Amino acid sequence: MLELGPLTWGATIGLIVALLALDLLLAAARPHRVGIREATAWSVFYVLIAIAFGVWFASRHGGEFGTEYFAGYIVEKSLSVDNLFVFVIIMTTFVVPEQHQHKVLTFGIVLALAMRAIFIALGATLLSLFSFVFLLFGLLLIYTAVQLFRHRDEDPDVEDNVVVKTARRVLPVSDAYVGGKIVARIDGRRMVTPLFVVLLAIGSIDLLFALDSIPAVFGVTDESYIVFVANAFALLGLRALYFLVKGLLDHTALVKTRLKRMQYRPGLIDGLIAKTGLDFQPP
Repeated sequence: MLELGPLTWGATIGLIVALLALDLLLAAARPHRVGIREATAWSVFYVLIAIAFGVWFASRHGGEFGTEYFAGYIVEKSLSVDNLFVFVIIMTTFVVPEQHQHKVLTFGIVLALAMRAIFIALGATLLSLFSFVFLLFGLLLIYTAVQLFRHRDEDPDVEDNVVVKTARRVLPVSDAYVGGKIVARIDGRRMVTPLFVVLLAIGSIDLLFALDSIPAVFGVTDESYIVFVANAFALLGLRALYFLVKGLLDHTALVKTRLKRMQYRPGLIDGLIAKTGLDFQPP
């Protein structure tokens, strides 16, 4: 069993909070559109941070626990890719301005970490008290897999989210984004902006993803510390990975659009073939 003191827990949480604070400061100080090059650099940075932590952890607590950490990190990183595509759908559905997406994602990651910390503490407590909880976790994963297979050709309906519908019905929501604010005073009335609804949507989606990702990593290790750090380091890089994936998707869509336009311009195609000597055929 992994024996850790409060100092190790405190230092770990301090490191994670510091990295989150860095993200928040960057989002507040310089709202901007994150390009592919910047997103790639930050993605590599967070992966290197996770690897460096794993190397330190393995050297300090042994190769077995180090292996469990890296296995848990890979599992969580793989599962977090699902979050990315749902995030893209949410941002597109609510037409979030690009300069504010950085802030939304960072707050979303904070919410996800908080909820997963609660799930990890609850799961670790239940496992220590009842051994059959592993069976329940396994059944939950099977149920999730069946649901994903059944709805594999459907896009998530964000507007049909219970939390989003309740917020729209109960809270006064402004029609426009007000400079990236979450709450604003409009015509003398305090209202929440669509940014608040987006945060609720992301938070509720993160909660659903936590229901299968936490049991999955508990299948790799029963150490709550390893489960927590694997989740934390996987989520920390999610913001940068989102912009990287979104940039690649936008780039792919742009290339496809240009190729379709070129199909209706045979003179341009003939010119390309004449210059390059290649038998180029647009898809």
